[in-house]
Amino acid sequence: MGGILGRGLQQGLKTTWTLGKIIFPITLIVTVLQYTPVLPWVIEKLSPLMGLLGLSGEAAVPLVLGNALNLYAGIAAIVSFDFSVKEVFILAVMLSFSHNLFIESAVATKVGVNLWVILITRISLALISAVLINLLWKGGAEQAQYGMIQASEATVSGWGQITLQGLSTALMAVVQLALIVIPLMVVMQFLREKGWLDIFSAKIAPSLKLLGMEKNTSMTMVAGLTIGLAYGAGLMIQAVKEDGVSKKDMYLAMIFLVACHAVVEDTLVFIPLGIPVWPLLIIRLVTAIVLTMTISYIWKRAEFQKGRKTEHEHSYHTL
Repeated sequence: MGGILGRGLQQGLKTTWTLGKIIFPITLIVTVLQYTPVLPWVIEKLSPLMGLLGLSGEAAVPLVLGNALNLYAGIAAIVSFDFSVKEVFILAVMLSFSHNLFIESAVATKVGVNLWVILITRISLALISAVLINLLWKGGAEQAQYGMIQASEATVSGWGQITLQGLSTALMAVVQLALIVIPLMVVMQFLREKGWLDIFSAKIAPSLKLLGMEKNTSMTMVAGLTIGLAYGAGLMIQAVKEDGVSKKDMYLAMIFLVACHAVVEDTLVFIPLGIPVWPLLIIRLVTAIVLTMTISYIWKRAEFQKGRKTEHEHSYHTL
């Protein structure tokens, strides 16, 4: 037992260091940028686009902050404005697909997935979903009721306070990462060495098969669905190294997870905003399933065509 604990701690610290080197500088930079003219300039440039998505110009604020930081930053910005229920629902769907964009996309590359695949997929899902909801839903014109949640009143001024705020926020992000990743890696090391992960993988293998993935992708999927891309990246990195997850399966897993990850937390955080959360969850889940199955089918067809072409060329040269 002591050996398992030691190996789990070692793996947890190693993973925390790997992800912390990404999370700390990005969090610091984005936090500092909030207090400079950069983010207001970006928000101003995005305002004309909001009308095409069924949103008012102020909606650019939560979208930029949610994508640059996290869902909580986006929600804090939402409650600062008087949006309709429809606008809040559109924002919730968009931020569910595309939030914490820099960090989550950066850590996804650690498992060998191309950065642009992640970015384009997440942003495209957010934009397409907003347009469709705006066109198909004619209700939700009443003003949203935010319940007990309040906008943040904290003010920071001066470069000294801004830098301190950025450093403390970045440090807390890494500490939070360590508090989640290290115990998780210890538990996973125990489950792995006791053989329980093999049993679990066998149980969910049929579901993964429908999505075009092998059963050794199971822990990657479970980690992403339960604790998200950023915190689940540790298990994903370990799965690629130790479980022999193929490039195709990792791409399919990440395509699924960028559409639907941290399903419990990322759904429940929107309850205080007074919107229906079950449709939000269903939209994410159905989108992830359909998109993954489609990509899997296209990938298999491409491999089949490539195999036939190679076989044909081999027959020709033999003749």
